[in-house]
Amino acid sequence: MDNVAAKVILWYDYWKTGLKPAVKYRRKVMFMTQDVLNFVKEKTEALMAALSCSREAKEAAKAWLDAVGTDKEAEETKKYIQELEGDIMPIDMLIDFAQSPAGAAVFGDRAQAVADHAKEIKAGGAKYCDCTACAAAEAILAKKDDRLK
Repeated sequence: MDNVAAKVILWYDYWKTGLKPAVKYRRKVMFMTQDVLNFVKEKTEALMAALSCSREAKEAAKAWLDAVGTDKEAEETKKYIQELEGDIMPIDMLIDFAQSPAGAAVFGDRAQAVADHAKEIKAGGAKYCDCTACAAAEAILAKKDDRLK
């Protein structure tokens, strides 16, 4: 669906219900195609299921899922994106963390293996950690411009 079609649907809903368009973001109407919405929902479920997902990211993901299709969608989308941008681990930060005493406390005897793996994927062009949560976050953030127009 292109932006014109989305506007028509949005204004038809306004005419039909008498309610103002619910999904607004900074005075811009938010459009998300069904394909993008389905993709982001799928990745959001994967993010929430990941053992490496933070409590805050899970809460933001759940709030976003609950808000889809409501007047809170734009607000929760903005919060969700901010949370993901704050939580995703840049690859250099992962390398430094895995090689630190704090990383050793978290990863135990696997800390050096984590650091080595991170160096390997960085050499292959990775910008972020490739754990399940970070991979889902990266995929969702890649669609950010498709979500907020």
